[in-house]
Amino acid sequence: MANLIRSAKSSSDWTANDLAAYNIQVQYQDAPTFFGVDHLPAPAIDQEVLTTTKADNMVSDRNAELINLLDLAMVPPEDEIEESAVGDFAVALFSHLGYARRHRVTRTRKVIPLFICGEWRHAKTDVCLVDRRQNDILLLVQEDKRYGARMLSAEHQLVAEAIAAFDYNYKLRQLCGVPTIESKVMPGIVLIGTTPTFYKIPVTVDLVRHVAQGSYPPQATIVSAHVPAVPRPTRRYSEGMKPIDNREAILRCYEAFKGVVGI
Repeated sequence: MANLIRSAKSSSDWTANDLAAYNIQVQYQDAPTFFGVDHLPAPAIDQEVLTTTKADNMVSDRNAELINLLDLAMVPPEDEIEESAVGDFAVALFSHLGYARRHRVTRTRKVIPLFICGEWRHAKTDVCLVDRRQNDILLLVQEDKRYGARMLSAEHQLVAEAIAAFDYNYKLRQLCGVPTIESKVMPGIVLIGTTPTFYKIPVTVDLVRHVAQGSYPPQATIVSAHVPAVPRPTRRYSEGMKPIDNREAILRCYEAFKGVVGI
């Protein structure tokens, strides 16, 4: 793997070969192992979201808006150029769940500098959560656009974005005279429609240096991932969060993921 070709590329062009080139492996885990809890907590969200399937039947306008966005996010875009509703849904969901609150704000299409193989490129997130107190990027969300013709792998893009975000946070702290953090688990989510896969991406100063130099890290970086268990696994992507039982199962994972994000 040390002999794999490394080149300067933006996060949108990362593939499985790039993960291998920087000694990065993804391992999928069950819920107790990934979240570190014996039982997934009940989601802190209005109960109407957990009991009412359709937006038309909801009493709360705010809840109806969320479910309307959920329905729109389930529709594949007609072409690659058209913007998907997935990002809009993620922003609304983070607000309902308390991810975005006071100093924590959501950003869409934020561009993060990525220094790779001695050249500047960029990482563009679909959605990210930012702590405005220090402008730290807390969470990254990448839509899996596998409905499109290019069959992009959002998982590889997300890892590149996590490396860029860690370096961005690190350099910003240096500039502001705030104590830096030498390593951090960057939380991430890949969304296919409204179906999430959760990630814990450990990034270190050493990994950032190897990416910057285009060199092979001798120590492997192990990325943890979790796909929520739903009642009908073979239909997880076609059903998404539309059925009530799927919705509660997935929202329990979002609630548990707050501990990973640090909120």
